[in-house]
Amino acid sequence: MANNGGIDSTEFFSALDALSKERRIDKQRLFNAIEQALMSAYKKNFGKNANVRASIDPQKGTVEVLSRKIVVETVEDPQTEMSLEEARAIQPRYEVGDLVEVQVTPKNFGRIAAQTAKQVVVQHLREAERGVIYEEYSQKENEILTAIVQRIDQKQVFVELGRTEGVLDVSQQMPTEELNVNDRIKVYVLEVSRAGRGPQVIVSRTHPGLVKRLFELEVPEIVSGVVQIKSIAREAGFRTKMAVFSTDPLIDAVGSCVGPRGMRVESVVEELKTEKIDIVKWSQNPAEYIANALNPARVISVFVSEAEKSAAVVVPDNQLSLAIGKEGQNARLAAKLTGWKIDIKSQSQVEAAAEAAQAEAQDAPEAVEPMESVEGEEEA
Repeated sequence: MANNGGIDSTEFFSALDALSKERRIDKQRLFNAIEQALMSAYKKNFGKNANVRASIDPQKGTVEVLSRKIVVETVEDPQTEMSLEEARAIQPRYEVGDLVEVQVTPKNFGRIAAQTAKQVVVQHLREAERGVIYEEYSQKENEILTAIVQRIDQKQVFVELGRTEGVLDVSQQMPTEELNVNDRIKVYVLEVSRAGRGPQVIVSRTHPGLVKRLFELEVPEIVSGVVQIKSIAREAGFRTKMAVFSTDPLIDAVGSCVGPRGMRVESVVEELKTEKIDIVKWSQNPAEYIANALNPARVISVFVSEAEKSAAVVVPDNQLSLAIGKEGQNARLAAKLTGWKIDIKSQSQVEAAAEAAQAEAQDAPEAVEPMESVEGEEEA
């Protein structure tokens, strides 16, 4: 369609409509981008100092460039000024100081201007699409996504997330896992931020939230809210402890997460490359909760100090190494899970300390050093 010297816009509006739907970008935003492009193209080719306005009217089906000039007595700059005589030839009511708009879309606006306009429009489209992608993925923070490993660059892993790319930094990779191109993995979305070339999505394989989301995929009772995940402590690639609670006394929270023949927990373990997972029952009673958290070790007794939020735990002699765990891992994770400081002693150590105290006729609990002492902060 051509209009009194305007730009040839055959199928322009139908193409714009299709583009808007395809890219999921607001049509008015496209109009604004093209108007800016036309102004830029005109100034580049027909006068950089010109005061022009591009106009797109989808109702009339017109696309044109209008020159905006001030009516003056004496014209000094023809690009921005118009004589009173010229103005009144257009409309007799014009006076000095009025703003007059005149269509100046040249018939030869053509190839160069169109190319310039196209470049600007493409840039605006890219920016608009980046905005759409940012909005889409910013809503996925703290969620789990399926990713495909695209490339590995200096240990930094780049993954495909669908409409954009995610970055798996070294600090967010499981130390026991070796990733290869085309591997399909589950990732936890840590953060989505705006960047120069589009949204940057930081993902993780080590965050405790990944374990939580994986269990939500496997356990319907968690999704329904009957089973609640109260706390998670994780040393990615090695071991995770997860405390769960059931709001229904007839539903076993631990059993629900383990699943029939262990199928549910095995699915999570398989995704985490054989990372061990201890699922324990959460309790409002600190002593019971701490005893459960030290699973798989058996606990004889737990003495808690609410004021110091610390606990002295007694275990059978043959359970001491199990309670502490390799390099203190079991005790450390139990402390993180519960948020309590935990001192673990064997039964014989406690008895020896009691005998020594009796022999010396004094109460000196400091006389026996704890076998393990760890500070815990709850990590959910």
